[in-house]
Amino acid sequence: MSVQSNSGSGGGSLEATPSWSQLSSSPTISQQHITATAKSKEGPMEELHSLDPRRQELLEARFMGAVSGNTGGSTGSTSGGAKGLANECSNHSYGSLGSSSDKESENSDLKRGSSPAYSTPEKKHSESSRGRKRKADTQSESSQGKTSTRGPKISDYFDFQGGNGSSPVRGLPPALRSPQNSHSAPGSIIRQNSSSPTSLCFGEHLMNPKASSSKCVQTELTGLKLAALESNKSLDLEKKEGRIDDLLRANCDLRRQIDEQQKLLEKYKERLNKCITMSKKLLIEKSTQEKQSCREKSMQDRLRLGHFTTVRHGASYTEQWTDGYAFQNLVKQQESINQQREDIERQRKLLAKRKPPNPSSPSLSVASTSEPKQRKTKVVNGNDPDPFLKPSLPQLLTLAEYHEQEEIFKLRLGHLKKEEAEIQAELERLERVRNLHIRELKRINNEDSSSFKDHPTLNERYLLLHLLGRGGFSEVYKAFDLFEQRYAAVKIHQLNKNWREEKKENYHKHACREYRIHKQLDHPRIVKLYDYFSLDTDTFCTVLEFCEGNDLDFYLKQNKLMSEKEARSIVMQIVNALRYLNEIKPPIIHYDLKPGNILLVDGTACGEIKITDFGLSKIMDDDNYGVDGMDLTSQGAGTYWYLPPECFVVGKEPPKISNKVDVWSVGVIFFQCLYGRKPFGHNQSQQDILQENTILKATEVQFPAKPQASTEAKAFIRRCLAYRKEDRFDVHQLGSDAYLLPHMRRSNSSGSLQPATSSLPSY
Repeated sequence: MSVQSNSGSGGGSLEATPSWSQLSSSPTISQQHITATAKSKEGPMEELHSLDPRRQELLEARFMGAVSGNTGGSTGSTSGGAKGLANECSNHSYGSLGSSSDKESENSDLKRGSSPAYSTPEKKHSESSRGRKRKADTQSESSQGKTSTRGPKISDYFDFQGGNGSSPVRGLPPALRSPQNSHSAPGSIIRQNSSSPTSLCFGEHLMNPKASSSKCVQTELTGLKLAALESNKSLDLEKKEGRIDDLLRANCDLRRQIDEQQKLLEKYKERLNKCITMSKKLLIEKSTQEKQSCREKSMQDRLRLGHFTTVRHGASYTEQWTDGYAFQNLVKQQESINQQREDIERQRKLLAKRKPPNPSSPSLSVASTSEPKQRKTKVVNGNDPDPFLKPSLPQLLTLAEYHEQEEIFKLRLGHLKKEEAEIQAELERLERVRNLHIRELKRINNEDSSSFKDHPTLNERYLLLHLLGRGGFSEVYKAFDLFEQRYAAVKIHQLNKNWREEKKENYHKHACREYRIHKQLDHPRIVKLYDYFSLDTDTFCTVLEFCEGNDLDFYLKQNKLMSEKEARSIVMQIVNALRYLNEIKPPIIHYDLKPGNILLVDGTACGEIKITDFGLSKIMDDDNYGVDGMDLTSQGAGTYWYLPPECFVVGKEPPKISNKVDVWSVGVIFFQCLYGRKPFGHNQSQQDILQENTILKATEVQFPAKPQASTEAKAFIRRCLAYRKEDRFDVHQLGSDAYLLPHMRRSNSSGSLQPATSSLPSY
């Protein structure tokens, strides 16, 4: 009887199909295996007595041969190795022993044409290749009652092709011998011996005489190691399961917390929406009350200060200002004072005629007394040819009476002069109030005609409160930022719907350019730009920092001028902002510095200032700016009183400008703050300045006698208003000028300043 097996290529899987495994009933194998594991070690040996003697001998030899071969030269398999063997057995011979003979198995193998993997002992030339002897199992022989010598063992019939050792497992690939690859044989039975590193692995066909099969697998694991591994694995598994449970509980807790936080967030959102709604309501109520009070006050001031009336001139109507009763009363008081002054002057002339003669000249007194007597005698005698009566000469006063009357007239004139000064001061105060009143009237009129007067919320964020001012194509509203909870100034640009699309596009491009320039600026002396958004195709908005005070232009109109200390403080802040504009990359020229673009934060000259309106700014990038400056492409724009002469030069090529344009503007602003008037073209319009070339002729600045200013201030203004731009300071030189240094750096306590380190031009 021979047993054959099919081996894969390259020492692959080993297939051995014994004859007793051909007709096995596979559905009952797992059940028999479970039953066999519960029996004792003697159970299988007792069942062998009921088999055919020849088959019993073969099975006994098969079983004892496997044990002998395993204990002779190989290490026993552990449960992991047994599982791998059972898996291998299931792949090769997982069958039964009950219904086929060895001959049938051999014949079937030969018919399939498989190459024999094992050969019988009769076909071997020598048995020296085994290299070891088998010992008789006395315990098995005594149990079966046999005393005869044993024949060839069943292990001799198996000659494994893949290896040269006695154990057929040695010829298996490492992947098949590995314990890690042996966990997929649920039907295998594992026999372990904890006292030795060898173990037996056999299938349930050894436990069941009807279907049994066995294979031996060598491993280096002992039972203790396997038990330790199993315990470690079980502990790790328990830890992992515990960790998973903890994570699941933590996940549930986190989900519960997320749900709670989500509910809390929704609650807070609802509360925030309620707060925003209430804030809007309160702000609208407050703004409405302020608007109402402003209109009531304006109506009252219309009678007191004056109002505009519409007057017809031919086919057109113009608005004409009419003063109120306050101005009319002051004018009447001035007229009364003038009348009293004229009366006093006339009486003083009459008094001069009654002035008594000087006692030091008696001849004059005698002549003066004899002349009336001669006239009386002529009248009495009738010799006077003039028949008309002449008024008598005023009676002469004594010297004391004359001086007394003269002193009264002087006192009356002094009192009238004082009253006139008070009336003049009151008129100036009323003029300032009237300017505010006129400004408020225009604002109210513009607000009533605006389409944003009903407190809309722009961009779902900015609540418009009231109008601050109106320009050519824009309106500026005081607004409240509902997100940041702060006041802001919203500038609404409205394009004319009748404009061509090209003009609209240019205006929008200009506004976007201003936004891009202004957005990147961050300095405490520059108004911040917060946001930019569009309402429709013809309307867009810019959101700016809100300042409570007015601009410097309005302050100068109200107060005419200011002290040198206040003006110097304002100039220092302006120069500080200009230095920042020229230190960033790329540098920026403001080009439109004027009192109207300088905001007073507190509304006073002794506080902080902020620069705004970068609509005409120039970017000095590398492409446009050269050594001699950059081309002025917008010639004709700007405010002419504050532009230097090089901006008015007309030629084939556009003029070159630099940051010295802003230096000239600083000098004009400083001059206007000190003297209350512009240095060039004060009473001229922009058209007159352009036609008469006023700025081109401004080669030297002239200072008025009053009010007085320090020599250092005048020298600083001269450095700023140098006619040639080569002689004029730039922004960096102006920032380090000695006049703008703090007082602690001055050379002495008398107030004189050290000259600047750079060479100063002589004037």
